[in-house]
Amino acid sequence: MKILVIRFSSIGDIVLTSPVVRALKLQLGAEVHYLSKQSFRAVLSHNPYIDHLHTLGEGQSLKGVLSSLRKEHFDAIIDLHGNLRSARVKWALRSVANYTFDKLNWQKWLFTRWKINRMPATHIVDRYLAAAAPLGIANDGQGLDYFIAAEEEVKLSNIQPSLQAGAYTALVIGAAHATKRLPERRLVELCQILQGPIVLLGGPDEADMGARIAAAAGGQVFNTCGQLKLNQSASVVRQAARVITHDTGLMHIAAAFSKPMVSIWGNTVPALGMYAYYPRGIALDKRLEVSGLSCRPCSKIGYAACPKGHFKCMQEISFAPLEGH
Repeated sequence: MKILVIRFSSIGDIVLTSPVVRALKLQLGAEVHYLSKQSFRAVLSHNPYIDHLHTLGEGQSLKGVLSSLRKEHFDAIIDLHGNLRSARVKWALRSVANYTFDKLNWQKWLFTRWKINRMPATHIVDRYLAAAAPLGIANDGQGLDYFIAAEEEVKLSNIQPSLQAGAYTALVIGAAHATKRLPERRLVELCQILQGPIVLLGGPDEADMGARIAAAAGGQVFNTCGQLKLNQSASVVRQAARVITHDTGLMHIAAAFSKPMVSIWGNTVPALGMYAYYPRGIALDKRLEVSGLSCRPCSKIGYAACPKGHFKCMQEISFAPLEGH
């Protein structure tokens, strides 16, 4: 069989599709093609279960990609994005059987708008797998995959000469939306109560904040924000003793490496179905959140600022469970 998997974005969502890709290859022996955005090529390019990666560049018309996809003569399409663009692909290849996962949009709307929780107690990975189940695959219980090329592995001594694998905490200070991130002063507070070396991870947008946090929190904190590419940050995560992270892509990459984790939740909640997904029988995550807030979850994604103005979901998180650790 030749099968096309579609997921355009973003980092975490793409990582969460990896059990489907693995099952298609190992259980069906399928030739697996994957369609995503060019900006997320690094997330997929080293996955040995993907035979061909098709990408859509920034501003690129879908027309050219569709032309090459038509030539492949797929046996099936698995749409794990479920948006207008993926619908256009399915329409263009409408002679091909297709399977689409349920985004549960009305359940998410009820939950975020009216705080009525009708979400199933099912992780999104299992909903992805359910979409592809008619092809004959099943959950193998092996969790997520993430692959890094040897040349992308980070030499820890380049960050700090005494830094050793398995002897530091990787602290992910970034997230796509502000309401998923701890305020800067709270990140400083968190660093000050943790024991041992801490490596800060984030993108260029967090570079200045990372430098300020490292300066304020003490000599045990090392800032790499804005200095590493995605797979280099993933390498730092892989070599860490544990990971402390917001609800973001590196949380799912950490789970793919089966790292002990503390996840910090602001405007989103684990009940939306995108918490850390470990191999069956393994539970290595501790979650910090302010339970009982009537305004949570306020969004399935996030905002640039708290809609209520108080940001209690992050301001009031207790770090007591981490003191002395």
